[in-house]
Amino acid sequence: MPVPDPFALFDEWFAAARATEPDDPTAMALATADASGRPSVRMVLLKAADPRGFVFYTNLESPKASDLHANPRAELCLHWAKLERQVRIGGRVEAVTDAEADAYFASRPRLSQLGAWASLQSQPMRDRFELEQSVALAGLRFNVGKVPRPPHWSGFRVIPERMEFWHQRPFRHHDRQVFTRTGDSAWRHAWLFP
Repeated sequence: MPVPDPFALFDEWFAAARATEPDDPTAMALATADASGRPSVRMVLLKAADPRGFVFYTNLESPKASDLHANPRAELCLHWAKLERQVRIGGRVEAVTDAEADAYFASRPRLSQLGAWASLQSQPMRDRFELEQSVALAGLRFNVGKVPRPPHWSGFRVIPERMEFWHQRPFRHHDRQVFTRTGDSAWRHAWLFP
C-alpha cells in the first residue's frame, strides 16, 4: 500500500483551518534549544509551507535566531482548537534565500517593515515610547520611499524529518499518524496509540 503524502495531508488540514479557525491559523509554537541544550518555545507565524519545508521570519539578532545558529534543529506545533487537530513538525533548519526573504518582506505592511528596522528584538527598553520613537525615526529615514529589508531580518525553513498529525476523538481515542522521512522524498507512515 503506498505511503500517504504528509504534505498533501498538511495542505488539506491547513486549508480547513484557514476556513474555520477564528484565531490566526498560521500561529505555531516554535521550540529551539541553545548550544547548551536549554529549550525555549515561543509563537511565530507560518509564512510558507511546501515539500521543501515550513518557513517563518524573524530578527536574526533574536534569541531564537541565536539558538538556530548554534543548534540548527527545531520543532513546530500548530494547534487548531475548533477543528480539534494538531500537527507537530520536527527537523533541521536552514536559512531561506535572500530572494525569498526580500519577496516576503516587500509583501508586509509598511508599519511592519518599519518595525523590523526599529525593534531591537528581545532587548530591554525604557518604555513603550522608546519603541514608538524608533518606529518614527525609521519612518523619517525612509520617508515615503520603499523600505528595504534590514540586513538583520530574514527567515528560516524547518525541513521536516518527522510530521505527526493528531485528531481529537471522543473518550481520548484520538487518531495519531506519524510520518518519518527515510530519504529525500520518501516517508514511512505509522499509526500511533493515543
